[in-house]
Amino acid sequence: MLKHPTIDQLQALGLHGMAKAFAELVGTDEARQLPHPDWLALLLDRETSLRRDKRLTTRLRAAKLRHQASVEDVDYRTVRGLDRALFLKLAAGDWIDAHDNLALVGPAGVGKSWLACAIGQKACRDNRYVLYHRWPKLWDDLALARGDGRHPRIMKALARADLLILDDFGLKPLDAGARNDLLEILEDRYGRRSTIITSQLPIQAWHENIGDPTYADAILDRLIHNAHRIELSGESMRRARAKSQKTSLTNSQGE
Repeated sequence: MLKHPTIDQLQALGLHGMAKAFAELVGTDEARQLPHPDWLALLLDRETSLRRDKRLTTRLRAAKLRHQASVEDVDYRTVRGLDRALFLKLAAGDWIDAHDNLALVGPAGVGKSWLACAIGQKACRDNRYVLYHRWPKLWDDLALARGDGRHPRIMKALARADLLILDDFGLKPLDAGARNDLLEILEDRYGRRSTIITSQLPIQAWHENIGDPTYADAILDRLIHNAHRIELSGESMRRARAKSQKTSLTNSQGE
């Protein structure tokens, strides 16, 4: 069958979703039975879906989330103190619109990073600009960037994100450069953007980890006073899965 000239026109206009839908529909029994308004509605729906999917792909690529996580796949059965109602409320994203923050704390292996990435993925789906960084690596990158001229550009990108995820905060005490960078990041974002910070340290230990009392007061004032909190507990889920797999293997070998 010859290519319909309408398809070329749609492609030329950049309406690729409509062009694909038109190519699939033209000449079919379904198309002949559709009134013109329904035809147009179907083509527009396909174009909208294609553009939405492209935007999501772009945002996820830019976010560089550590885990391929989604709020629909959260495990609420594991005992770790995760309040389902609270998490689903946070996943809805109203707190991001209000430019609040979120502190996700708990021992290693209870899923803090995964949960942060799930919220980040949902924010991308809601057409928000998200950035994920492990704080220890970002700390090192910013230190190097001071010497090669990239520092202002990185700081500008961090300030611009609708949601910034700083993962693994508090693994080691901050030095002077890290304190200054963290304060500047939070100052640029305070009241304008939202930040998720995950940490193995309880929040009450963050002041000591930051070090300098003046900086610590300023950082925590911008980070914590408007922060929602998820405080997890329990055994490492990685360790629990390893035990379960070992038990299953032992049982299967004994059969």
